[in-house]
Amino acid sequence: MTVLKNPYFLIPVLLFTINQYLEKVSGIFIQWVHAYLDDMLAMPVILGITLQVFRWIHPQKNQFVFKKTPLLVAWIYVSVVFEWYLPSTADYYIRDLWDVVCYALGTLFFHFKINLPID
Repeated sequence: MTVLKNPYFLIPVLLFTINQYLEKVSGIFIQWVHAYLDDMLAMPVILGITLQVFRWIHPQKNQFVFKKTPLLVAWIYVSVVFEWYLPSTADYYIRDLWDVVCYALGTLFFHFKINLPID
């Protein structure tokens, strides 16, 4: 099963899409969902797409998985960009350490549910 067919990848993509539709089109904002759901879903979606691209181009193909260090780097990178750099450049962005926790949870979810070799 490719990443793009993995239900543990598809569910975050679907939830993200539904949440964005509710917020942007319907104007429905559920406070906790609005504040943290996208942050929890970001890493499985970002890393899932990245993993699929790597599997298309890497010689190991479907056996390729990210080791822990690149996952840690991805989590730190997203956390620094979205929770330190962007808030320092514009008032639109807000620092929230709970977002960093959400990115970490999303990274762990990706590691244990999506970042698996395929037989």
